[in-house]
Amino acid sequence: MRGFSAGGGELVFSFAGIATAVLDDQGRVSRWSEAAAGLLGLTAGEVCGRPVRDLLAGECHRLTVGAGIPDSGRVLLRHRSGDTVDITFRVLRTEPAAEALVLLAPTHQVSHWEQGANVLRALLSQDRVGIGMHDTDLNVMWTNITSGMFGGTVLPEGSRLKDVLSPDEAEAAETALRRVLETGEPLIGKDLRVRSPRAPDRRLALSLSAFRVEDAHGDPAGVVAMFTDTPEQQRARHRMDLLHEAASRLGSSLDVVRTSEDLVGLLVPSLADMGWVELAEAVLEGDEPPKGTGAGELSLRRVAAAAEGVPGSATLLRPGDPVPRLPHSPELWEFQHGRAVIVDREKAAVVLGDEAHLALFVPDDGHSGIWAPLYARGLVLGSVTLWRTGREDPFEPDDAELLAEIASRAALSVDNARRYTREHRVALALQQRLLPAATTDTPAAETTGMYLPAGGGGAGISGDWYDVIPLPSFRLALVAGDVVGHGLNATAAMGSLRTAVRTLADLELDPTELLTHLDDLVQRLSDGADAESLVGATCLYAVYDPVTHRCAVACAGHPPPVVIRPDGTTHVIHLSPGPPLGVGGMPFESVTADLEPGSVLALYTDGLIERTDGDVDAGLRWLTEHLAAAYDPGRPLGDTGRALLAGLGDDPPRDDIALLLARTRAVPERSTASWEFPADPAVVAEARRAAARQLEQWGLEEMAFTTELIVSELVTNAVRYAGGPVGLRLICEDVLVCEVTDPSNTQPRLRRAGWTDEGGRGLFLVAQLATRWGSRYSPRGKTIWVEQSLAPAPVDLSVLV
Repeated sequence: MRGFSAGGGELVFSFAGIATAVLDDQGRVSRWSEAAAGLLGLTAGEVCGRPVRDLLAGECHRLTVGAGIPDSGRVLLRHRSGDTVDITFRVLRTEPAAEALVLLAPTHQVSHWEQGANVLRALLSQDRVGIGMHDTDLNVMWTNITSGMFGGTVLPEGSRLKDVLSPDEAEAAETALRRVLETGEPLIGKDLRVRSPRAPDRRLALSLSAFRVEDAHGDPAGVVAMFTDTPEQQRARHRMDLLHEAASRLGSSLDVVRTSEDLVGLLVPSLADMGWVELAEAVLEGDEPPKGTGAGELSLRRVAAAAEGVPGSATLLRPGDPVPRLPHSPELWEFQHGRAVIVDREKAAVVLGDEAHLALFVPDDGHSGIWAPLYARGLVLGSVTLWRTGREDPFEPDDAELLAEIASRAALSVDNARRYTREHRVALALQQRLLPAATTDTPAAETTGMYLPAGGGGAGISGDWYDVIPLPSFRLALVAGDVVGHGLNATAAMGSLRTAVRTLADLELDPTELLTHLDDLVQRLSDGADAESLVGATCLYAVYDPVTHRCAVACAGHPPPVVIRPDGTTHVIHLSPGPPLGVGGMPFESVTADLEPGSVLALYTDGLIERTDGDVDAGLRWLTEHLAAAYDPGRPLGDTGRALLAGLGDDPPRDDIALLLARTRAVPERSTASWEFPADPAVVAEARRAAARQLEQWGLEEMAFTTELIVSELVTNAVRYAGGPVGLRLICEDVLVCEVTDPSNTQPRLRRAGWTDEGGRGLFLVAQLATRWGSRYSPRGKTIWVEQSLAPAPVDLSVLV
């Protein structure tokens, strides 16, 4: 029999295999269906009007409706062929009770139906197997899924999966069901992650199987979906998920404390209600913990803790607290040899030894715990402890194995972080020892330097440096450099370059010449070196003269300096940048800038201006703006530098930063005097008299004798060996400087004259009278300079004899 739904879709009612007959009140057959005729091979004409007992095989009682035909039963009927047919029947009474409808079916078929019904009934009654019948539009037609299954997810009739699941989950599930509906191929065991309405932050792992249902014509009528959830599957997936998350989360930081926090955050609440991590004191310092088997040798400190919905016990150790010495026990021995230990409250009391320790290590409601070592390379770096308080099920050996595996991975991450901490500490200490004093105060300038290492587990200490080098005649060399690379190799290379710059600076070379020599040095250091030992660097070298207020600057691939004028405005000294050190084959050029006294010259490394977007020009604009905002003429330079670095924000820099600020000074005009003489021996006396008069004006008459001797010797040598013009300059600040300039580039040499020699004692005499002396060169000749202390020590002239 067929009917039609309101939408026009055909609905088929299937009674295949069921025969019908109608009996009157005398037990005669009054109606006989085609199915009944097929069942016994007898037509309606042959059966109707005859008593039903004639159809029975063997003897039977007279059966009439009034005589009480049973409502159901099993009987043998005679087939036309003479064989018997085992039939199961059911009688449906009518009102008034004149006739009865009898349903007949082969007994074997009824048994099959009953078995199928029993199987379906048993399947639908399972609380871990959810079944849903979906129509061709994937609407739910019926389901056994209730609110007590799968974390509270309910599928009411007429709903869709997208009504109860997240869009991503629903799309994945419905795509799979639609493929089954279209292809007819069953789906077996597709993993689904379903968000529970009761706990949206947690997901359930379900297995989806599905098969297509067809109508009597073989057309798709819908799809049956089966959702299964077994504890074993859940535990296996949970274990794999934890291991996968451990692999992705642990080791992302090179800080031992942060790694410990990641570990306890991974395990709580996934595996326990409460947990903490303790590390050896030596590990926190970057050192290896001692190898020991005694309980007191652990020397642990709690560094991280977490609890999920559990009020922490007031007596428990807090992060930062040292762990007291524990009594020796078999459990502790197992722990120190890398094995996880499961304990309950009673066992913990035995292991810990007394109630005071129990209060420090066991939460109030803790009933099951695991203690696992962070064990790497045969060393116990620390421990991780988990407790269950709200959950009723205790830890099992599988949980201990899982924690041991995760703790093993965490131990390697902690050990890597420990090694990084040690290298970082050593490199930072070396870097700080190699850098000059943070502040200097000279007649040329007051300076302050700052070094900020890279942080956040990044590349770490590199070869950024700055230097302040006092030069003769009150000049001052300012240096900023950056060695390519990070770690101890870069720090060592920085130390070599800084030493080289100081050595070359003592030669009083022009900035371009100094960088040329430094470039040659870097090339020689890199010849034959392996990849890790290759040296590459940038450098900026500036020389400020407080007498002329001029600053000569040259750079090798380094960012340009920034000047803050006394009025607070800023400008960049634009340079023609040469190649980085070690490239070779390219010239360096210098630029000379006039600096007003009270100006601040800022030298820095690229970590200060290379922002996360990599826009150096934007970083340079940021620097000039923030320098102007941070600068105040009355503010100490250190405060200005700290205010500038504070503008970088709370995030640690991605690269090291070196910053050098120099506030320039000027030697007053009254403190300098200069003269120029022709190359005539007669001018020697004139030069001596001029120097004596100037010393008298400065109130330094007591220095006249030694100064006249120095002037006499230097001017005489210039006139005799170099020609004219000969320049003489005196500068008086914290020391007295005498300079003699001539057009020759001949190097003056100090020698000891023999007792019979008539000459050769002049420069030796100068060296004995002076605190120090030297020479420097320019395109127009050389300058010999001599420094004397304003409170000179007595000179023993007997050495000249």
